[in-house]
Amino acid sequence: MISRSYTNLLDLASGNFPVMGRERSRRLLPRVMTVPGNVSEFDDDDQASSDNPSSVSSDRMIIVANRLPLKAERLNGTWSFAWDQDSLYLQLKDGFPEDMEVLYVGSLSVDVVGSHEQEHVAQILLEKFKCVPAFFPPDLQSKFYHGFCKRQLWPLFHYMLPFSPANGGRFDRSMWEAYVAANKLFFQKVVEVINPDDDFVWIHDYHLMVLPTFLRRRFNRIRMGFFLHSPFPSSEVYRSLPVREEILKALLNSDLIGFHTFDYARHFLTCCSRMLGLEYQSKRGYIGLEYYGRTVGIKIMPVGIDMGRIQSVMRDSEKEGKVMELERRYEGKTVLLGIDDMDIFKGINLKLLAMEQMLKQHSTWRGKAVLVQIVNPARGKGIDIEKTRGEIEETCRRINEEFGYHQPIVYIDTPISITEINAYYHIAECVVVTAVRDGMNLTPYEYIVCRQGAKKSVLVASEFIGCSPSLSGAIRVNPWNVEATGEALNEALSMSDGEKRLRHEKHYRYVSTHDVAFWSRSFLQDLERICVDHFKKRCWGMGISFGFRVVALDPNFRKLSIPLIVSDYKRAKSRAFAKEKKRPMEKGTDGKMKSVASIPANYVSILQLQERWMKEKEGKHKERDLGVKQQQVDGQRKREKEEPRVNLEGRFHINRLKKETNCVDKEGVEVSATVSKKGEDGGYWRDRKKKWSKKKNKKNQGGSVKEVVKSVSVKEEIPGDNIVQNRENAAAASNLISLETQFQHLLIKKRVEEDGRDRQVKVPARLNSRQGYYRNQKHETRTMVWVKKGENNGAGVGNSFNV
Repeated sequence: MISRSYTNLLDLASGNFPVMGRERSRRLLPRVMTVPGNVSEFDDDDQASSDNPSSVSSDRMIIVANRLPLKAERLNGTWSFAWDQDSLYLQLKDGFPEDMEVLYVGSLSVDVVGSHEQEHVAQILLEKFKCVPAFFPPDLQSKFYHGFCKRQLWPLFHYMLPFSPANGGRFDRSMWEAYVAANKLFFQKVVEVINPDDDFVWIHDYHLMVLPTFLRRRFNRIRMGFFLHSPFPSSEVYRSLPVREEILKALLNSDLIGFHTFDYARHFLTCCSRMLGLEYQSKRGYIGLEYYGRTVGIKIMPVGIDMGRIQSVMRDSEKEGKVMELERRYEGKTVLLGIDDMDIFKGINLKLLAMEQMLKQHSTWRGKAVLVQIVNPARGKGIDIEKTRGEIEETCRRINEEFGYHQPIVYIDTPISITEINAYYHIAECVVVTAVRDGMNLTPYEYIVCRQGAKKSVLVASEFIGCSPSLSGAIRVNPWNVEATGEALNEALSMSDGEKRLRHEKHYRYVSTHDVAFWSRSFLQDLERICVDHFKKRCWGMGISFGFRVVALDPNFRKLSIPLIVSDYKRAKSRAFAKEKKRPMEKGTDGKMKSVASIPANYVSILQLQERWMKEKEGKHKERDLGVKQQQVDGQRKREKEEPRVNLEGRFHINRLKKETNCVDKEGVEVSATVSKKGEDGGYWRDRKKKWSKKKNKKNQGGSVKEVVKSVSVKEEIPGDNIVQNRENAAAASNLISLETQFQHLLIKKRVEEDGRDRQVKVPARLNSRQGYYRNQKHETRTMVWVKKGENNGAGVGNSFNV
């Protein structure tokens, strides 16, 4: 097999490398080192050649999936291969540029035994179909696909936890090792054909979730995307997977990660945040994760269908007379259609129970409505397939016996042709999808296209499938609620033709414009955009196993040179050393620092973090009832004792002043205030680092709050310190200082009313006002009038005031 791996440095240096496909002009390629665990960087003389990577129209796309889009058959010792026209991986190339070459890497659906025969088959597939097959030993295939994929990843991604060995199976380390080994085999096949400087690689689905790490380790600047076609569970479910971090880190070695819905992407981002400490950013409609200097893009785009393929099959079914045959068979009946794979997550049994419920509640549909349930063969040896099949068959038999000769359920579990399936789409008045969890499910899309001739259609869709958010005109149901689903079926059958046409037109506009070509074209454009700076950055590979990642840095970044540092140290006239001390120094460290400090040109600073400050930073401090935070370290308390007192209203000391002015507004933002005695130019203020300082106020008219403070919390009245206003002496009252002197009393009243505390508070309205507001124990705001101190017996706040 011809190789384009470009991993031989001698071939790179000489420029003699093989070319597969169309001829390309020879380019100056960067050097690539293949030492395990290390990722190369561009040399200075090679950077210029890589600053302008090739455009999309001249590059290749390598599609990597578990299955090749081929049908294989062996007759009389001769192999016969043909394209699978219904394969998504074959259809998606319609969205690529016409001159873009597409290669496929994957496995066959049939076993090829013997190394000689495998080489023969591989040569045929490469020459005729541009496909590179991966062949597995029987035991590896069983543990990889039927083991880890179908018995552990598939149930977990569909929200089924292995509570018992029979319920999905417990984690098996040998199956995980087989999964890794299979991914490595796919990697080896990709290496055989890849040109890392020109090619795009698009990896599909949960079978190959660790493949990005293998490729990124080998080619640090490879342009690689990954798309997950199954649901991604919430973090509470995903975190139960023993290899959760390994898979997350492997996926993050991709440049672009795609999901069908926003919910799946949100779950993935939450897992990255909670398990890896990564935060995402959204800029101009694009979501990205910063991962060691690389930006990993997140793509949300539900897949579509191949419109041309569906329309072509529909014409064939009409020519073969399938549509007329089914119309005669179900003449006089309203057909509801369900098409599902044999899977425990498809909710087939719930659909049958909902049909039974509808017939019981709405007897007018007995003998008139029939549910045709087509069950496709299971895709693998999943969990409880035979048990699920038995339950479905038993439910069908019981419902048909209950309603006698009407036979409301038609159960088809034998393989039928795609032309016959499209004929059923044509005659069905409603399609019902009740999957309890499904990545996408394209059945509703296909039904809408096939009903374009009738110009009307109705959908009853589960809210747990990926296509549900895209079909706003569908009747969404919770399939677990059998009664509500039964009512939804009755609503769909009773809907007027005009309403059906409106819903159909809305759905058809979306499906026809968001087909599979649109999906693949959009993904490729985003992959090109996210990789535009690949050849401009300097990259280093770090880590072992699945902890491997590529660190991407600015092209101007250079590694520190030890000889250069030593040279600069010797030539420097003064040097500064800083050491952070979080815990007692190790033995001998103290002496080393003293020896460094003994040199006259050296300045040594040891930064010691106080334990209490660290605890307060972690949120372990307490908060006062009115939201005033008390965060005072020992050094601050010492300063408070040494600072002079300020005669604020004649009796407040500086420590109480600090408590009063250190406010937290309603949104939790700390604010600072300036307060001083009227007529003086001195005061105190507190910055956001909790540090108190003196501040000179040139024009202090009453010591008002700083202008930058937009809102100040209502202060708590400190018992025993009563501010009274002598009604007979207005001059004395004017000398009183109030922290809210510049606020109108309506604003203060509003602040009191918004305060949810059940404390009694006192707020003077303005400097010379004789009224204020307080709040009683019943959260009622009352107006109070200031009186002489002798009249209220010294009670500053409370029910003793005249209201």
